[in-house]
Amino acid sequence: MQLTRHTISLPRSLALVAALPAAALISAGPAVADSNSHATSDGGAKPTVVLVHGAFADASGWDSTIQSLQAKGYPVVATANPLRSLTGDSAYLAAVLKTIKGPIILVGHSYGGAVITNAAAGNPNVKSLVYIAAFAPDKGETTAQLTAKFPGSQLTDDPQAPVPTALNPIPLGESPTNVDLVIKPDKFSNVFLSNRLSAAKSASLAASQRPANVATNAQPTESVAWKTIPSWYLVATDDRTIGTENLRYMAKRAGSTTVDVDAPHDVPETNPDAVTNLILDAAHGTRPSLAHTGANEKAAALGGISALAIGTGTLMVMRARRHGTRN
Repeated sequence: MQLTRHTISLPRSLALVAALPAAALISAGPAVADSNSHATSDGGAKPTVVLVHGAFADASGWDSTIQSLQAKGYPVVATANPLRSLTGDSAYLAAVLKTIKGPIILVGHSYGGAVITNAAAGNPNVKSLVYIAAFAPDKGETTAQLTAKFPGSQLTDDPQAPVPTALNPIPLGESPTNVDLVIKPDKFSNVFLSNRLSAAKSASLAASQRPANVATNAQPTESVAWKTIPSWYLVATDDRTIGTENLRYMAKRAGSTTVDVDAPHDVPETNPDAVTNLILDAAHGTRPSLAHTGANEKAAALGGISALAIGTGTLMVMRARRHGTRN
C-alpha cells in the first residue's frame, strides 16, 4: 500500500499540519495490516503458525522457535518440505494448509519463501506471510534468477559453471536434469552459516542437510501471495547463500515490514529469538519496535524529522501571513 501524495495549500486548517508527522512516519516504512487483525481476546484461539524450511535444511531447524511459540500458546506445524520441485512442493503445502482450521501465519525460510508465495495464494485463512532470509519471487521468476540478481551469494565463484561450485550434484538417473544438490561439507559453514556456529555444530548440520532437486530453483513462480497478503521480512545482513542485497530487493518490492538482523542465511539456527519475535509481530499485525528494524529505524526517523520540519514551516508561514494582515 502506498500513500497518495496531494498538494496542500497553506491556508488550510491547522488540523492538516498536525497530521503531517503521523503521515510521514507511515510512509517511511511498508504498510501493515490493521493492528487488531490478529489480536485475540482472553481465551480466544490464536492463529496456527506454519513453518516451512528451505533447501539444505529440515524442520528440526525450527526447534527453538517452535518451543518459544508453543510456550506462548500458539499451535505450530513445522511441515516437511519435499524439495522436489517448486510446483510440487507448493501443491503439497497448499494441501497441508487446507487441513488447518482458522487463521494461519505462514513462515518460510530460504527456498521455503518461494513455496509459501505460491501455496498461500487464494487461501483466505492465511493472514500473514513471514519471510526469513527467504525468496519472495514474482510471477515467472525462478529462485536461480533472484540469487544472481545482485552480488552476494557465495554458492558459486564461477558464473559459467553448470552447477554452483559450492554444491555437489547427485545424479538420480540418466536425465541430466534429474539431479539433487547439496552444499559441499567444506563450504557449508561459510556459505550457509557465515561461520557463526561451532565447527562441531556446523559439521552436524552439513551431514544432515536435505538435498534439493534442481527443479526447485529452475521452475518459475506461478502465483504470488505477497501481492494480496500482508508480509513481514527478516533480512540477514550476512547472508552468503541468497545474498543480502537480493533479500533487501525482494523485501522492498513486496512492501514487507522489514527488520535487519546481524545473522547468516540460516537464521532459524543462529538467531531463533529474532525469528520468533518477527512471527509474533506478524501474528498481532503490528510493526516491530524501531529498536529492531535497522535500516527502517533510519527511514522512520528521517520521515518524522521531515514531517516536523514541514509542519513547523507551514505554521511559520501562516503566522507570518496573519501578522501581515493585522499590520
